[in-house]
Amino acid sequence: MAAQFGRRLRRGATSTAVVAVAVAALAASQAPAATSQDSAGGDPAAAGTDTDPGDGGATGNSPYHTDLPPLVTPDKPGTSVDLPATGTTEAGIPATVLDAYKKAEREVGRTDAACRLPWQLLAAIGKVESGQARGGKVDANGTTFSPILGPVLDGQGFALIKDTDGGAYDGDATHDRAVGPMQFIPSTWEVWGQDGNGDGRKDPNNIYDAALAAGRYLCAGGRDLAVAADLDRAVLSYNHSQEYLRTVRSWFDFYNRGTHEVPDGTGVLPSGTGAGSSPSPTPTPTPTPSPSGSTGTPKPKPKPTPTPTPSKPGGGTSPTPEPSKPTEPTTPPTTPRPPRTLGSIENAGTPALTATAGEVFAGRVAVKARDTLGAPLAEAEITFTLTGGTDARFAGGASTVTVPTGADGIATAPVLTAGEKTGAFTVTAVAGTPRPRTLTFAAQVTARQADALTRTGDEALTAAPGATFAPVEVRATYKGEGLAGTAVTATLVTDGATPTENDEGPYFKGADGEALRTLTGLRTGDDGVLELPAVHADDTEGTYTLRLTTDSGVTLTVELTVTAPPAA
Repeated sequence: MAAQFGRRLRRGATSTAVVAVAVAALAASQAPAATSQDSAGGDPAAAGTDTDPGDGGATGNSPYHTDLPPLVTPDKPGTSVDLPATGTTEAGIPATVLDAYKKAEREVGRTDAACRLPWQLLAAIGKVESGQARGGKVDANGTTFSPILGPVLDGQGFALIKDTDGGAYDGDATHDRAVGPMQFIPSTWEVWGQDGNGDGRKDPNNIYDAALAAGRYLCAGGRDLAVAADLDRAVLSYNHSQEYLRTVRSWFDFYNRGTHEVPDGTGVLPSGTGAGSSPSPTPTPTPTPSPSGSTGTPKPKPKPTPTPTPSKPGGGTSPTPEPSKPTEPTTPPTTPRPPRTLGSIENAGTPALTATAGEVFAGRVAVKARDTLGAPLAEAEITFTLTGGTDARFAGGASTVTVPTGADGIATAPVLTAGEKTGAFTVTAVAGTPRPRTLTFAAQVTARQADALTRTGDEALTAAPGATFAPVEVRATYKGEGLAGTAVTATLVTDGATPTENDEGPYFKGADGEALRTLTGLRTGDDGVLELPAVHADDTEGTYTLRLTTDSGVTLTVELTVTAPPAA
């Protein structure tokens, strides 16, 4: 990193005094124990105070670009070097990439305003992780033209991370690789992946999705990124390295001084060997650049022996391939993939389990299995069992079924059908031996309830004062079928906006012959039909209303007319 800056200083310095100022600023920016002024919050940065060893963070501590922003030389020796960055080529951010950062800032601000996420922090991380998606080589939807993949994390110079996604994101079913412009390892993307552009997908190679995921990841744990210590902890959680923190901080401060938009595909590409330095999914060897920034075709070293170069701090070394003569292709030995172990099972979106007797439950039980690293686990056997007093059954009449999980780790139980017995029961999902993982889901079968109540006849109901009306017969149905045992309440009510029990007009007779205008406890027969007790007319002429209501709330009104017969 210092050598790269050395070349920049030789190219950019115009005098010995300017070089001295620039070198002094650089030395100060990289002092291990130094603190910096946080442009977002204004308080001293707590660089180096986070002691959490981490577990590789979002990127698995894969390599990143170590280029630092340019030192903007002053107009006159001795004046401030903190000049606006707007206008310099390094300050240009590709249009779609810049839009993704700003959109992520707005979305996180809408849902987590206390975090105070600045888009410049996303830009700084995007710069060191992929060179702003390889200088903005993305399509109109923000997806990179080819996947951006970090090196294989096989423990050879980098962290050892066994495959967690079956190669779904990184194309490697043996080891993981950091993916996309923000360089998420698959297991982290599985948890934090977002749909930032609203296309219904969570794609780590889409800058909108990746920027929003990075924003939410940085805000985790209730951090306030306007506070320097929280910002430092957030960056260290992304990649636990003080060198990484200083690099991101340098670009964060640089972008805070000013940026401008440049066309997609024209952004400045870093000179380092981070994930964005090669456009192919599999990193390819690049010749060693000639010293002091000279041009021309670099000459390969005479020996093809790789020379170890530093990887991420604390990550050991990684071989830098040198050009060599073509060799006969050989088949590398196949290393058996270690078996993945079940870690846990969780609810995968099972809805409320309620159905009417004899009908199919609208939702199905779904369970997701994860391995010990938290990644979805395929081919794990989940056994679903029904227990309780009902006769609900899975399709085919089974009360126990076993379903393997798919590539996404999810197993969905067969369709569940309610029997005629009503009440509560339980669906239990079990996976793993000898230590079973268990989930239980409550379910309920409810009785059929009338959804309609109609008269069986349509003749007008008229009676003379003191006479008896013709029999009133009604039928309760559920989906067109007569429903036996439906409870019905009959009430003679007043007219008006709020009907109440009438105190005059037609009436029922009680056991002792007294006038009753409300009857309860009436129930339909096997065919759903109910014939009401006789309705009597008193001496008051007029039109009256009989209201019939089922226990499910279905209502029917019947008109009764009391009138004297015409004179002979």
